[in-house]
Amino acid sequence: MTTTRAQHRRRVSRRARARRTLFASVAIVLIAGGVTAFALTRGQAGSPVADAPSALDTPSATPTPTPTPLTAAQQLLATTTDTKACAVSFQGEGISIAPALQSEGTRYQALPIPRADGRVFAGWYATPADATAMNLPARLNGADLVSCTDRERTLFAGWTTPAANEAENAGIPILMYHQFTRNPEGEDNWLRLNYAYIGDFDAQMAYIQESGFYLPTWDELSAFIDGQLFLPKHSVIITDDDADSSWLELAAPIVDARKLLTTSFVITSARTEPTPNQWVLQRSHTHDMHRAGANGKGRMVNEDADTIAADLEKSAEILGVKEVVAYPYGHYNETTKEGMRKAGFELGRTIESGYVRIGTDKLALPVVRMNYGMKVDDLKEYIG
Repeated sequence: MTTTRAQHRRRVSRRARARRTLFASVAIVLIAGGVTAFALTRGQAGSPVADAPSALDTPSATPTPTPTPLTAAQQLLATTTDTKACAVSFQGEGISIAPALQSEGTRYQALPIPRADGRVFAGWYATPADATAMNLPARLNGADLVSCTDRERTLFAGWTTPAANEAENAGIPILMYHQFTRNPEGEDNWLRLNYAYIGDFDAQMAYIQESGFYLPTWDELSAFIDGQLFLPKHSVIITDDDADSSWLELAAPIVDARKLLTTSFVITSARTEPTPNQWVLQRSHTHDMHRAGANGKGRMVNEDADTIAADLEKSAEILGVKEVVAYPYGHYNETTKEGMRKAGFELGRTIESGYVRIGTDKLALPVVRMNYGMKVDDLKEYIG
């Protein structure tokens, strides 16, 4: 077929348009690539780039937050799974004491008694203001229950001067009870004076409770004797000798109901059962020394120091504590004291009448004997 000149020109024109379209497409691709490369190069050099995100952009990593360090109290709580555990911290001038674990709803155990030259420790308080004022109702010790907020509690140290401590001139009464009776007329036997009518005992405990007396622990009494702890005149220690069945049945429930810290001196060869409630400290009345020796007096003044120490060690093993001993019949001498020291006991309680003061012999603590027929007024006369 013969191709006309017009057809030839049309074919040439179509080819030219196709080439221009191809060239334009290539040019667009090259230009786009160049712009992208230029942008990347400029970005790498630290020059500004467009705010609009590029397809080549990658999201930046979210920084890991630094955890807040645990406090000393929180670290302590992390060591226990006990839901009642409470980390108790201590604050105050000159105080550098690590937190201690206590158990909420139980009495404070072994609170520290700091000592400092030229100052006298005046106890732990609920707030800094209470500590500064030495506010007695807010003073806390082993006669108080642990309470916490979010498993933590802070106690604040109070301080006073040696002169102020001397000026207080406190004499601490240690009340000594024995047996108890429901009979208002008392018991008709040779131990009649030992028996307190339980109604009188309850009234006396009510007076102590309602009057807000401070109830020192034995370690506090020891520090007080050393002149290193302030105790107010408004203090009293309640004790019972022998852990008689009448004490367990009649009197112990009263101190439990009134939440009053007391000490029961136990003859451990006769009783080994645990304390009747958390308000009763069980302490040593010896293991087997509460009987007469060769001269008719108690074994504590008839045996040698090693024998006495061995007996007290046995008593401490049963009770789980070494702290204070009530001498059977009140009998003691220098050999008794030597045996006490060998066994590691710091305090010994006699039946001699008197009050514990700064400087009192720790192995000869006097008492206020509570006899049958004593009423609340008699107690007031003795303890204020």
